[in-house]
Amino acid sequence: MSNTFGVIVGNRGFFPDHLARSGREEMIRAIEAAGHKAIVLGPGDSKHGAVETREEALKCGNLFRAHSGELDGIIVTLPNFGDERAIAETLRHADLPVPVLIQATPDAAARMTIADRRDSFCGKMSACNNLKQYGIPYSLTTLHTEAPDSPQFQCDLDWFAAVCRTVKGLRRMRVGAIGARPSAFNTVRYSEKILERNGITVEPIDLSEIFGRVERLGDDDPRTKTKLDEIRAYVTTDGIPQASLLKMAKMGAVIDGWMKDHALDVSAIQCWTSMEEYFGVVPCTIMSMMSNGLMSSGCEVDVAGVIGMHAMRLASGTPSALLDWNNNYGDDPDKAVCFHCSNLPKHFFNEVKMDFQEIIAGAVGKENTFGTCVGRVKAGPMSFARFSTDDDNGCIRGYVGQGEFTSDPLLTFGGAGVVHIPNLQSLLRMICEEGFEHHVAGSFSTCAGAVHEATTKYLGWDVYRHN
Repeated sequence: MSNTFGVIVGNRGFFPDHLARSGREEMIRAIEAAGHKAIVLGPGDSKHGAVETREEALKCGNLFRAHSGELDGIIVTLPNFGDERAIAETLRHADLPVPVLIQATPDAAARMTIADRRDSFCGKMSACNNLKQYGIPYSLTTLHTEAPDSPQFQCDLDWFAAVCRTVKGLRRMRVGAIGARPSAFNTVRYSEKILERNGITVEPIDLSEIFGRVERLGDDDPRTKTKLDEIRAYVTTDGIPQASLLKMAKMGAVIDGWMKDHALDVSAIQCWTSMEEYFGVVPCTIMSMMSNGLMSSGCEVDVAGVIGMHAMRLASGTPSALLDWNNNYGDDPDKAVCFHCSNLPKHFFNEVKMDFQEIIAGAVGKENTFGTCVGRVKAGPMSFARFSTDDDNGCIRGYVGQGEFTSDPLLTFGGAGVVHIPNLQSLLRMICEEGFEHHVAGSFSTCAGAVHEATTKYLGWDVYRHN
């Protein structure tokens, strides 16, 4: 997952400016070693390719503006104290809505003479003070000073890249809403207007249009055959009627085409129970395949829920799922069962097979509920997120946090796993007191910090981080 970063190299004349030269080279090497690209002034553009004067600040700002379509974020590197005004002026002139990371290189205790002393430790505070005055949001490294070639900075660079991807992806997000919200699910109500104000567009289509397009698609149509082959390659389908598989294949082909035509990133699909009663399958496998392919798909037209899925997909680069906070796990207050019927991506399982949906089958018949992806969620790190539109205050709010999927024994159906989350009871109380939904997005990652930074600092959402 490659990013492109603008780089501002700070310099200040009465500090050793050879450090600006070497610091610029060190930062470029660090960025490129991580697989990213750097846009930075060259030695022919300014003294050592750094920024110190207003003229150099304008030149660097113009460079960034010329690459505005490429830049995912900006890194300010301070190999010496740096000129805090020039840094702020560069960012103001560039006027790009991208995240900014402030890095300062540490002094070496054995090299503190006038020839080599950096004072970046102090300069970082001055740079941040000016950015705060200018109203420019910025992010910080874990340690106050970190060398560009240090393992700690490489970790922070990975984190910042995740922040940048999340900000960029959420600001330009397009959601496909397939079908109407089920009347029994008031919990998934949301405001399209609030989402649009935050750069998130919802493209709706009635479920009848999907069914109508499916009806027109022949069994021998190449799109049907291709999707059928993809389904069989994706999950074990032993015992599933051919007629049900054909319905899934046609529906998948239609949804794929519609999403491509409208340049959609993710989808939220009506299921319960219209899909089963009037079409005769569940959409779980098709949704699982989309999520596994990094095009997140959530059920019950939970548009806000799929935004959480997409945020974690952007940050981690791995598939996400929409889960229910579903059951307690024995008497352990820090464990719970997360469950869905399920449309969880294959990435979540050690083993998975296609089956029927046991809950809905009692109402509409087993023959109308084939298509679930059944298995036990594997053990591993877990990040979770939930976002909602707050109509009373006209904003997006939510929560994020981390825990783990465990290998604790669990005998149940669908797609389910046991989660361990420190101080879970406090989180559950907050969810209930604040009226959040029972759906939560989860992923096998440790990306909650990046998602929180992106949504609160750069998108302005009201997001609680559970520690």
